[in-house]
Amino acid sequence: MAKILFTIFFLFFYTKNISALEFKGKFVQGNFILGKTEKNSKIKIDNKFIKVNSDGYFAFGLSKNRKNNIIIEIIKNDKSSKVIKKVYKKDYKVQRIDGLAKKHVTPPKEVYERIKQDNKLIVKARSVDSGLDFFTKDFIKPVENSIITGVYGSQRILNGIPKSPHYGLDFAGKEGTNVKAMLDGVVTLSEQDLYYTGGTIIFDHGHGVSTLYMHMKDIFVKNNQKVKQGDVIGTIGKTGRATGAHLDIRLNWYDIKLDPASVLEK
Repeated sequence: MAKILFTIFFLFFYTKNISALEFKGKFVQGNFILGKTEKNSKIKIDNKFIKVNSDGYFAFGLSKNRKNNIIIEIIKNDKSSKVIKKVYKKDYKVQRIDGLAKKHVTPPKEVYERIKQDNKLIVKARSVDSGLDFFTKDFIKPVENSIITGVYGSQRILNGIPKSPHYGLDFAGKEGTNVKAMLDGVVTLSEQDLYYTGGTIIFDHGHGVSTLYMHMKDIFVKNNQKVKQGDVIGTIGKTGRATGAHLDIRLNWYDIKLDPASVLEK
């Protein structure tokens, strides 16, 4: 029994090898992984160099439908070693929502240009590649005592029409409920009225890690503002394409959409 428990712990929480390489996080589709190596080491993920901070911390994410194993290469003093980690499959739910207004299912053509410009703002905010290292800390939930009504990866069928998977985590809440910053960060986007996401905030946490808060009623932060974990950044709303008051949060590693639950589960 002790051997089995050790094996599970080894695979799913912290992994250590002769190169002093550690991981926090499960190697499951959609998950965020925090890594740590020896100081002054370099790291390659899938043969691409990624940022490593002065203490040896680095971060990366596993895409929703990743099928192949992930290869991590550690380079120090002109010597390198590789670790290959199996990526486990995640089961995704199907969520059907009927009775929606047509505009909530298929937007009218006259707003296509607006949607295009909104998307450019979001892509730019998420593409920040700073050296901040806030990502090394534990995240906290943005809303207290809230029920989760939508999960990452679920296939949404709206009025019988299949749509893109949901890439966030939805928290039900009364309109006007305070929303807290999940982690220290710097605001890279603060917009009151985007077509799909309504009141929207994006934070940079360093090394390509960003979080997004959607459908907010009030926004209390501005672009380039530094925010501390736990600060009230706004309130729950039903702005944008929302059928009721709730908070939708997203987590990205550069352009890879990740499961926010992977950093909130204790």
